[in-house]
Parts: sequence; structure tokens; C-alpha cells
Amino acid sequence: MIESLLVANRGEIARRIIRTARRLGVRAIAVHSEADAELPFVAEADEAVCVGPANPAQSYRNTEAIIAAARSTGAQAIHPGYGFLSENADFARTVEASGLIWVGPGADAISAMGDKINARNLMAAAGVPVAAGTTEPAADLTAAVTAAAEIGYPVMVKAAAGGGGMGMGVAADETALRTEYDKVRAFAERMFGDGSVLLERYFPRVRHVEVQILGLADGRVLALGERECSVQRRNQKLVEESPSPAVSPELRTRLLAAAVRAGEAVNYRNAGTVECLLDSTTGEFFFLEMNTRLQVEHPVTELVHGIDLVEEQLRVAAGLPPTFDPEALTVRGHAIELRINAEDPKRFLPGPGTISTWVEPTGEGVRVDSGYAEGNTVTPFYDSLMAKLIVHGQDRTEAIARAREAVAAFNLAGPKHNLPFFADLLENPEFLSGTYDTTIVSRLR
Repeated sequence: MIESLLVANRGEIARRIIRTARRLGVRAIAVHSEADAELPFVAEADEAVCVGPANPAQSYRNTEAIIAAARSTGAQAIHPGYGFLSENADFARTVEASGLIWVGPGADAISAMGDKINARNLMAAAGVPVAAGTTEPAADLTAAVTAAAEIGYPVMVKAAAGGGGMGMGVAADETALRTEYDKVRAFAERMFGDGSVLLERYFPRVRHVEVQILGLADGRVLALGERECSVQRRNQKLVEESPSPAVSPELRTRLLAAAVRAGEAVNYRNAGTVECLLDSTTGEFFFLEMNTRLQVEHPVTELVHGIDLVEEQLRVAAGLPPTFDPEALTVRGHAIELRINAEDPKRFLPGPGTISTWVEPTGEGVRVDSGYAEGNTVTPFYDSLMAKLIVHGQDRTEAIARAREAVAAFNLAGPKHNLPFFADLLENPEFLSGTYDTTIVSRLR
């Protein structure tokens, strides 16, 4: 097993990785910005290094500072968490070139899946269903208009280098396309340094279902069940659950098999996620993207399978077999995750501030992965996620009941927060029925 681990991230995911590392007897090293010096993950690490000011480009995305911190602390490996440098192939190569262990997939797999057009083409070649779309970047607006006419409106305009719901727009006709193309291209150049744009057929009423994969050290790729991620705002997830209430045993077999093919197509190692759009009426699903990292929503998979995905990541990186028997993995009950964000519960606009009250819910089947505590300040420099409230029950009905109780018991004051939104959602007939799709939030506002 790895003996010392530097966590190149912050907040709840850094704290969560540190928790597993310390349980395994692995020395945990945190890096942090000046703005995060007082957060719990810094105090809970065995050692912590400040790598720069609040601006992520000068701290959490500062490759040189992070590698220097690893060298100065004697770290053996680096875990990137999610976001920041987690899907940066150049960083993965730099880590390994520095003689460190990279806890994640190979740089080639990251590169292959980081370009959404290349990813679509690779998946199609591997027999994974893909929606109608462009097989090369739309070089200019004229090319985009021509492609959209062939695909058929409405179309999704996407940044080829984007991910996580960023750099996307919907065009219902040519007039809208002309606006969205310029907008997405400018955003992509600013955020990703790559203005390449792709077009895909847009499905107004679909579900967002993803499969957790784990590429083992021996070369096998496993599918660890699916997660339902259709409760979204601005194409970004708010709620995840596993198993998906929309997936039948027959569909699950097809979905998981496609995810394994996707992983095998790029010789995938470590944890990753194959995201798909699902038409629950027809049972058709289409590849959306592959996230070459640990997902925010990984706890629901952990709870229904009884495993620790961070531990499995460390074992793969160390060349060790998994802790479980891949042939005997079973699903145990139902799990739901709610993302507790510092944002207005109606308009979902950020609302940072100092936390005056923070009392987490407890009880059977309740887990809270938090990045903050009472007295901490949620700053405007980073993502608004404060904590993840995860519940587990014998079935979906019990999980929802526990989620209601936990939301009511979560005492949080100071920043704006979206707990009232979850209280409404957990009483909503459409959500309770399990028949909801990606448009449900628009009907709750």
C-alpha cells in the first residue's frame, strides 16, 4: 500500500480522501490556499502546505507548487480528487515524471476522453451508442449551421474540451444556434483554452444515468452499478441516487456492458464514470461523456455496494487487487445524495458567507461528507458545495424517509443554502414516483 499521499484538492473531497488515508495508516498531506487555511481538511491532515493565494490558478491549479509540496513533504503519491487538475493529462504526466504515483487513470485515457468529439468517435467505434452529432469540430458558424441541419433541431452546442455541465447551450433553431455557437466558443476559449465546439442532438425530456467503472490493476474493467443524476440545475447535478428507479434489470445489463466496453476501449485504470442520456420510454441510451476521475456522487455507490472507492483507487494505483470479489458484488438497498450548496434555494445563485450554525444530522443510514464547520467562511473563490448529505435505506421508500428527516435536522445558518429546496423535492409527487427527468427542477421553481 502507498505510505504517504498528497491530496491535491480542497473542501469535502480532500477531507473525505484524508479520512480513508488515515484509516489505512497512510500519511495524509494537504495542500491549501491562503483562503482555506482554517478549513477542517487542513487541520485533519498529518501535514499541510500552503500553495498560494485564493485564486485557484495560483494555488489548486498551480502544478509547480503542488509538485514542490509533494517533494518537500516526501509524498509518495498524489490524489487529485475532482475538479481542478483531476482531468488534466499534462498534470498526470508531470506527477509520474516526477517519480510520484498518480492515483487516477493514465494520461492517455484522460486525453482521449477529455476531447468530447474524440471521445464520441472512440465510443462509437467500440459499439457504445452515441447520439447523432458532429464527428469533428464545427470550424465556424457556417459549418455549425450545416451540421445542425443534418442532425435536426433542437441541438446541444458543447465545448469539446468542457465537462461537468460547463460550456453548453441549447439551440431550437438557426437563429438560436448563431447566438449559442458564439457564446459557447467564447466561453470554451476563456475557460478551457480551446474554443472547439461540437453539436449533438438535444433531447428535451431524458434522464441522466451514469455507470461507475473501476479499472483494476490486472487490466479488467468492472461496472459497479448505475446512478440516477436527473435532478439538475444549469446542467449540474443536485441529487443522485442508486439504483436508478428508471433502470430495469434488462436495461441495467445493457448499460453496464456498454460502460465496460467504454473503459476497455481506452485501457482504463482506476475509478471513472461513463455518463449517458436515457430515454426511459424506449429504453435507448446514448453516451454523453466519460469523467476520468472520482465523481462527487461516488458515496451512493459506496453505500449500496459496501465498498470504499477511495481505498480501491489507492489499491489500483499501488498495483493491488480490490478488497472485494468482483464476481460476488451485490446491491444492498437504496442510497440518495443531496448536494448542500451555499446558494439561493429558488434561483440557485451563490450566497457565500460565514457559518454561524452548523449541526449535521445523525442516525441510522445517514452520512455527511462536509468541507466546512461552524465558524468557517464559504468564500466566493470556489464551488458552492459545502457538504453532501447521503442516506441509505433498505429500499427507495426508506431512503427518502431518512432523507426527509436528515434535511429537517440539518441546522445550518450564515450562508444561503438549498436545504429548503430539498425539503420541497422530497415531498414532490414526480420525484417520489421515480418517473422524473432532467426538467424536474424547472417545474419546482
